[in-house]
Amino acid sequence: MFPDERGGSIRALVRRRDGALDSFEADALVVEEPLEIRVREGETAQPVRLLVTMRTPGHDEDLAAGILFSGGVIEAAGELLDLARPSDPRIEPELARNVVIATIAVRPGGSRRAGWRSEPVTSACGVCGETSIERVAELASAARRRMAETAADEPVVSAGLLVALPDALRREQALFRSTGGLHAAGLFDADGASVVVREDVGRHNATDKAIGSCLREKRPVPPILLVSGRLGFEIVQKAAIAGVRIVCSISAPTSLAVELAEETGLTIVGFLRGERFNVYSHPARVRGAG
Repeated sequence: MFPDERGGSIRALVRRRDGALDSFEADALVVEEPLEIRVREGETAQPVRLLVTMRTPGHDEDLAAGILFSGGVIEAAGELLDLARPSDPRIEPELARNVVIATIAVRPGGSRRAGWRSEPVTSACGVCGETSIERVAELASAARRRMAETAADEPVVSAGLLVALPDALRREQALFRSTGGLHAAGLFDADGASVVVREDVGRHNATDKAIGSCLREKRPVPPILLVSGRLGFEIVQKAAIAGVRIVCSISAPTSLAVELAEETGLTIVGFLRGERFNVYSHPARVRGAG
């Protein structure tokens, strides 16, 4: 195996069977590697490990920013002062490229560390790395507060706009086309224009990368999120925290995702395929849906 020039995949020799044909051919595999996120409060503090997550390399700083925001470590883009790799020359380059150090503003009244989690997180995890059921409840409560604070901007979209989104997402999934092994998350304006698309081996990571990109560029998070995989509680929570209004998936939502969406005022659209979709909550944002 050898690295692909895009960095998110590697080439491998595989034995391919197709009917009666049997041959050895080159194929592309999506890369999955650990990323350690370290955080320090203020520029003079020593970094401490926040978490280790499995991810596809690329847009690591976006991922770190999104995780910090959706996890409540920071509450606004201005609290994120810097994202950098380790600069100590004694650290092996292989390690340094899998570590991001975030410098965050000191919060008046004490440390933010009470809500930090320290367990490794797999690429399949979202809130599964949180340290308690109470912490998950806190994140849901924060999502409800965020949606209430940003309730003034309420987009209403057409069915035609929604059914065009999956094709728009696929057009920007370059790594998926070569590997078939990544999830994607795309943020879209109320007119259906693509703002940012990110890919990752983890569904939650792709969402954090997309949201984190907006945070790092200090631009408003667009109102529509489309994800390529199952829509669970954690993605709805991330979307609500970020101020998204409509969350779509080409797959199914879970019961807890719909419950949180009902509580926070999010519109959930599932099974968005071809000309069909289901609206599970707050259908008034989709013209003709109720």
